[in-house]
Amino acid sequence: MKNLLLITVAFLCLKGNAQKQPFPANIVFNNGLMASSKNSLDAQNNYDTWQINFVESCSNGRYRVKFDDPSQTVSEGIAYGMLLSAYKADRILFDGLWLYYKDNVNGNKVMNWKISGCSGTIGQNGATDAELDAAFALIVADFQWGSTGNINYKSDATALITAIKNYEVEANTYVLKPGDQFGGSQITNPSYFSPAYYRAFGVFTNDTAFWNQVAAKSYTVINNNLTQNNAVGGLVSDWCEASGAYSSQAGGYNNGGKSYTYDAARTPWRIAVDYVWYGNADAKAYAKKSSDFVRLNLGGTSNIKDGYNQDGSLRGQWHNATFVGSFACAAMAGENQQHLNDSYTDLKNLNEPNSYFNHTLKTLYSFLLTGNFYLPLNATLSNENFDIEKSTVTLFPNPSADRITVSAPQQSTISVISPSGSVIHQQKTISESTEINLGHYASGVYFVKISNDDFKSVTKKVILK
Repeated sequence: MKNLLLITVAFLCLKGNAQKQPFPANIVFNNGLMASSKNSLDAQNNYDTWQINFVESCSNGRYRVKFDDPSQTVSEGIAYGMLLSAYKADRILFDGLWLYYKDNVNGNKVMNWKISGCSGTIGQNGATDAELDAAFALIVADFQWGSTGNINYKSDATALITAIKNYEVEANTYVLKPGDQFGGSQITNPSYFSPAYYRAFGVFTNDTAFWNQVAAKSYTVINNNLTQNNAVGGLVSDWCEASGAYSSQAGGYNNGGKSYTYDAARTPWRIAVDYVWYGNADAKAYAKKSSDFVRLNLGGTSNIKDGYNQDGSLRGQWHNATFVGSFACAAMAGENQQHLNDSYTDLKNLNEPNSYFNHTLKTLYSFLLTGNFYLPLNATLSNENFDIEKSTVTLFPNPSADRITVSAPQQSTISVISPSGSVIHQQKTISESTEINLGHYASGVYFVKISNDDFKSVTKKVILK
């Protein structure tokens, strides 16, 4: 029996070294609603179609994502692919996409935004949404596979986050610039704002004060934009100044950046992530406004079109996944289960397999809606954990079917952290031996953090069978 246990532990450890979170993760978020009919097979099918239709192999292990013009690739598409492949635990594809990204960077080490095929810059310099998605995807990769292989995901993530801080956040204002070479308070893009990522960046790089300011500024700009322009619901404009006013520098964009079209359409999705991961009140308020616009003003998800003026009047004509799916994500904070269910079904039934933007975003949205776009543990615990008499801290049995016993100094705080990064149990020790019952939680890899009053801590992994 003892040998069998050792073999089981060894197998689980080897499996863990391969990937921490196989697909599907099927996370149930602590905040918001989830569709009653959610099914990770829907996300799987969307991913398979995306990979077949848009992923192309280059030489030397590189991969690219085909754009609207299939002979071209944009940095946004590479970063979307990195997110999808990291969450899908597809390491070969992830590594190939990241190597392609690095092959095509400018002097600031951010990817030139448009490339011809497998090489050859067409559009120079960075687009900030790509950097944000790529940096967060590297954090997921570090969680999935660790950073001791051919690619050090942790150091690459840290370097890219530093580049974003130095070149794509306006100095002293915390306004997100839309690229490393332009923008800031005079022109920014609300659909790039990713406050959930910023909170994770802060923890991952031990720079929470800075990144929390960038997150807070995101909501300031969004709310300014809605207020300044008497917007209905959450209909932000594609482009604006930090004051919320329309930008005089947006003349080259659709309707001068004044409408809710293909840039702004992603905003409800990005903000919904901040709510389901962190329970942020500003995120909930914005997402609910967006969801209520569809449910109340439009009469339901089936009436969504691809563009609106900020007063809610119609500009678009097509019913597609870019708009439907983002609003569906917002419905996770909308407090109406039936509307979320209808939105999920509407998105599932849309079939645009050859549309780069619509189908790629449909796949990303479906990952979030099914609990497969989650906050990894390494973005919730600081990289700088301190020992508290580590030799005295033990945890057994491990693996366990239900109960674990933690041996740690008295007056320690024990926190049990779920695979999605949520603290599911916390208590103060009153003796050196503390039993914790985890029998009512799902199988998986959990973390037990033991900390003292000096904020020093040690973290242990436990496998729940």
